[in-house]
Amino acid sequence: MSQEIGEKLKELRTSQKMTLKELSEQTNLSIGYLSQLERGLTSVAISSLENIATALGVSLSHFFEPPSTNKNRITRSFEQKLSIIENSRFIYHNVGNDAETENMSPFIITILPNYTHEEVIPYSHEGEEFVYVLEGILSVFLENQRYELYPGDSMHIKSSLRHNWDNYTNKLVKILCNYSPKIFELKDRANNY
Repeated sequence: MSQEIGEKLKELRTSQKMTLKELSEQTNLSIGYLSQLERGLTSVAISSLENIATALGVSLSHFFEPPSTNKNRITRSFEQKLSIIENSRFIYHNVGNDAETENMSPFIITILPNYTHEEVIPYSHEGEEFVYVLEGILSVFLENQRYELYPGDSMHIKSSLRHNWDNYTNKLVKILCNYSPKIFELKDRANNY
């Protein structure tokens, strides 16, 4: 508990650009004691913590709230969700955090080769999307035109334009794609390809 209180204290103090000396002067607690408290090396009496809270402009309960959700805003590579749509050549790696990203859906999409060269039918929907080609050659169908996008190329469009894409090479195509707002579920997206 001392460690968590110390971390919150330091985060709050530094965010307010307050030095240990300034906090010491406002609380009548020594700089050395405050330093040890921030590092979780000592415990703190409720009366002292109340003085600290007052000096920092927060309630005492601030130090007892659940830990910050910042760790939930970071998605580690091993936490990414992988989705393979049945009877599809598209593999989706959800690189966002569903709990935090209410208005966008970031994916890395791997597109397997389309050896059948079946017709790709453009479609439209609400929102906008951004596509960045990481590897391979992506064939993009936008309105009545076909474009080839190479690694480093990108496309940012209003999704109301009729569009779609595919991979007509014999190698994998990998793209970073971000949909906004988050209007798709993978099962819905499967119906569009």
